[in-house]
Amino acid sequence: MNDAAIEAIKKRTSENLLRIGAVFFRPDAPFTWASGIKSPVYCDNRLTLTAPVVREELESDIADTVREFFPDCELLMGTSTAGIAHAAIAAHILELPMGYVRSGAKDHGRQNQIEGKLTRGEKTVVIEDLISTGGSVIETVEALRAAGADVLGVVSIFTYGMKRGIDRLSAANVVNHSLTDFDTTVKIAVEHGYIKWSDVERLLAFRDNPSDETWITKRGGEL
Repeated sequence: MNDAAIEAIKKRTSENLLRIGAVFFRPDAPFTWASGIKSPVYCDNRLTLTAPVVREELESDIADTVREFFPDCELLMGTSTAGIAHAAIAAHILELPMGYVRSGAKDHGRQNQIEGKLTRGEKTVVIEDLISTGGSVIETVEALRAAGADVLGVVSIFTYGMKRGIDRLSAANVVNHSLTDFDTTVKIAVEHGYIKWSDVERLLAFRDNPSDETWITKRGGEL
């Protein structure tokens, strides 16, 4: 997969996510994350599951990305809960087994955290829908590694490209390939009229440092 093919996937994914409202920008009326951070963007990739055409393209691109970057993959593992459906569909395309990793072990039955058969040393790729600071997907990878999986890396749908997330993934020795990212989606959103050029600097300021909320009161040309 050459650079042009990768860029085509990024562009197509961003256009699709914007068109169905899976990514929605609202810089003048920020959303609030569970952490309390104010965000100018809301991302809900679950909506791709209810849009058949988008879903077909998305899952095909996930499968192609696994083939390209992790050709030795033997097993897909979805993150709980948003990555499960994507892992299942991509595994069907790739004719691979799949499972998923809970956020914590069950308190009943066999008390599993990992659902599905995992053989020690099995070459595994994690399927994630969204990466911001990287904490959740790293926890998934660590659980799989502790169970004996050889985790080759992660394929995600969307990443914010935040420095903290990039640094944490690097420190945990986790390779991630996302279908698209925040910067590409911002560019496409401007081109298609979802946001104004005057919003771009504010949005990128948020991406650079989400904890610094001064972007909220800034306007184009002030940063």
